[in-house]
Amino acid sequence: MIYAEILAGGKGTRMGNVNMPKQFLPLNKKPIIIHTLEKFLLNSVFEKILVVTPREWINHTKDIINKFIGKTDRIIVVEGGRDRNESIMNGIRYIESTVGLFEDDYIVTHDSVRPFLTHRIIMENIEQVKKYKAVDTVIEAIDTIIESEDGEIISNIPKRDIMYQGQTPQSFHIKTLVEYYNKLTQEQKEILTDACKICSLFGEQVKLVKGEVFNIKITTPYDLKVANAIIQERINND
Repeated sequence: MIYAEILAGGKGTRMGNVNMPKQFLPLNKKPIIIHTLEKFLLNSVFEKILVVTPREWINHTKDIINKFIGKTDRIIVVEGGRDRNESIMNGIRYIESTVGLFEDDYIVTHDSVRPFLTHRIIMENIEQVKKYKAVDTVIEAIDTIIESEDGEIISNIPKRDIMYQGQTPQSFHIKTLVEYYNKLTQEQKEILTDACKICSLFGEQVKLVKGEVFNIKITTPYDLKVANAIIQERINND
């Protein structure tokens, strides 16, 4: 079975003086997370779509889903964890406790504040995760990447043509991800913030899927302005 998991656990601290997490801010009269959810609802391959959100925002999440999408058994709202990986695992624990985990189960995880992903990106994630067990969506790095260990002086400048910028979705064979996560020490769980890095740590090949430049993550007021411009351009072109 193939599941989608929308990660909506962010507090939106970089968005400035707002009274709610960034995923609930309006984008063309609808919350950002609704735009994201709609992309997954359009794809019938997903049996269930899990939305992982902070405990204090669970009721609000359910309310806006009912308002903008309507009641549907395909969307399940689950309490998030203290960090990204723990939130992913909370969604998987929900699956395990309700229907169990099976060898042919896969999960496509995606940031709630990346509303411009495409059908192609989703389908290529699904196609490749069945072959490789772990998939990361990326774009080629446009700018030169600078490494600095102290934040003051350049430590290294890696070759740009082998550098990529990570996006989402990230997709996983569920049992494989659970196995690796359970092998982590508590210290590793606190340090490793990316599920693909966990898979890589244990020697699993992580397949790259090409993303899109416009598959942006909305984290700042500037990002929100860019997102509104993208929406407006699409409206004008329709």
